[in-house]
Amino acid sequence: MDSNAWDEIFRLLAAAGAGIAIGLNREMQGKPLGMRTLALVALGSAIAALTAVDYRGLDHNPDALSRVVQGVLQGVLTGIGFIGAGVVLRNKDAGTVEGLTTAASVWVTAAIGIACALAAWHLVIIGVVLTLVVLAGLGWVEDKLFPSRDAVNKPQNIDKA
Repeated sequence: MDSNAWDEIFRLLAAAGAGIAIGLNREMQGKPLGMRTLALVALGSAIAALTAVDYRGLDHNPDALSRVVQGVLQGVLTGIGFIGAGVVLRNKDAGTVEGLTTAASVWVTAAIGIACALAAWHLVIIGVVLTLVVLAGLGWVEDKLFPSRDAVNKPQNIDKA
């Protein structure tokens, strides 16, 4: 294997690792999405982006390569939106919506996977750190600022005897 292949392997491993880190936070919060799902989202995004960037048939035409990359990235991020939408639940009776943060974590994990594929390491590091700060830290802030909202949104255990 040449050095380019090892570099691409590292990029894919980094994408999966970033997805695992974000998924671990979701699992620790008891959310319906975890390490395996987000690792696959990031890995799939990275594979799609690497495939577009690595397509050798467009080496001599930068404009065509740019259009291919743009199309792949747009398709990945649009498609990931559909996966995220699948975890959003609306309860008309209670007036609540759940799963928006989980859906957003799917989307940001896909973007981090793309950054891994493009070897934008500063964006990967900053993206993972900020994502984890938002997921872990801002939940605590929301609980302190809006304690009544948290009580409304938590599911109640109703005994059906």
